[in-house]
Amino acid sequence: MTDAAQVTTDLAADGESIDALVRDLEPGAWATPTPAPGWTVAHQIAHLAATFRMATMAAADPDSFMALTAGLGPNFTENVTRALGQYLNDPPGVLLTRWREERAAAVKALAALPYGQLVPWLVRPIPAGMLACAGMMEMFGHGQDIADALGVRRTHTDRLRHLVTFAVRTWDFGYLARGLDVPGVAFRFEITAPSGERWEFGPADSQERVTGPAEDFCLLVTRRRHPDDLAVRAEGQVAPGWLSIAQAYRGPAGEGRRPGQFDRSAGVR
Repeated sequence: MTDAAQVTTDLAADGESIDALVRDLEPGAWATPTPAPGWTVAHQIAHLAATFRMATMAAADPDSFMALTAGLGPNFTENVTRALGQYLNDPPGVLLTRWREERAAAVKALAALPYGQLVPWLVRPIPAGMLACAGMMEMFGHGQDIADALGVRRTHTDRLRHLVTFAVRTWDFGYLARGLDVPGVAFRFEITAPSGERWEFGPADSQERVTGPAEDFCLLVTRRRHPDDLAVRAEGQVAPGWLSIAQAYRGPAGEGRRPGQFDRSAGVR
């Protein structure tokens, strides 16, 4: 299977894993607060639905996507609120159906393109395969919020490699989101997969080194756990400071999570 086929297949599988978290919830449980302040389970699914709708447009109808983004205002929070508003008034069953439809359409649209074909996106054009990886990043982060709200411990697979690859590619986002200068150094990343395989990125002789298990690395770059609660380690002059600002998205950093907020042994709040 080619890389392009693999990433969209894995994107679909990750969507099913999120679906499994919510498909059997009672209607009232969709109002359960998540660790993201002011966001319920329904907010999390609505956000994913809106994000995948935009991904479908970017891949299948770039002109419409460009028209949509041209109409966005400068306030990030207002833009997010407007996107959520397209789904939040739906009853849980309707929201679930629409989320399934949006993600299926995105998988189909991205699978139709070569991995490296550039498509428009929110910050800059991005290869279609990387946009699929970004979708997996979104599902990992928002899926973790849902899992934490429901007290569920998730089991991850080597599909995390796509998210790790995306986070390594966007390692500078933490600096850019805060208006900081990006260090002129190359990081070395050595990440251990759930299977035990080691994924390596960057020059082997770099003094700036980040190591750790893939799940913890993904929790770090989606800011779903505080660095103190993770087994990700860094060495060098720059990399240790990067841990506190790492993020694989270009929106505001948000509050992140507090040290000790989650019971690491149980995987729940």
